Amino acid sequence: MDTLPTQLPLPERARAELERLILSGELAPGSRLNEVALAARLGLSRGPLREALRGLERDGLVTAGPAGQGMSVRRLEPEEMAELYDMRALLQGFILARLAERRAAGTLAPAVLERLQAQVAAMEADAGAGDAAAYYARNLDFHDALHEAAGHRRAATLYGSLLKESHLARQRSLSRPERMRESNAEHAAMLAAVAEGDPARARALGEAHVAGGGKRRWLESLGQG
Repeated sequence: MDTLPTQLPLPERARAELERLILSGELAPGSRLNEVALAARLGLSRGPLREALRGLERDGLVTAGPAGQGMSVRRLEPEEMAELYDMRALLQGFILARLAERRAAGTLAPAVLERLQAQVAAMEADAGAGDAAAYYARNLDFHDALHEAAGHRRAATLYGSLLKESHLARQRSLSRPERMRESNAEHAAMLAAVAEGDPARARALGEAHVAGGGKRRWLESLGQG
């Protein structure tokens, strides 16, 4: 039986654990969600479980089948995934431009930029070691840190929602050392533009990182064996 976190109400705890199982790949895209088995696995009744599943449906992680067939983990079609990349690119560009504007105005603390640069250096080490799991986890932390530094809550919320839907495909697209190094070189270039206080360049590099590099790496990963 999986152990649920204890600091949240039961439906939210169930939702958090189900989200973890989906994003980790333990519940694979397209797999049917058996309420009886999941309730037993999580040690709860079906009421909180159903509430958790409805929340995950709103997040785009699960989808309801025809009447009486229950829910399944959502499987994104390529066209849907491409649209997610397009929208994430716009938000990424906005966040990078905002950081550069703060740098130019003197309101972005040097220590914040130094921490972001240190994360890029750590990701470079992960890529050099071929540690895809560590690189991907640190990559998620890096993008979270960008949004925190930018201080725009609505953009962070929207980006997080889009990211959840595209999580498994992105993880696969960053599974090879050459793709990790390429992605991280883009991170370094984005931060360089921020450090220079150049909003236009930072925006362009932020959008290109997702709509150009990220989208292309995803398309290449579709042919992986």
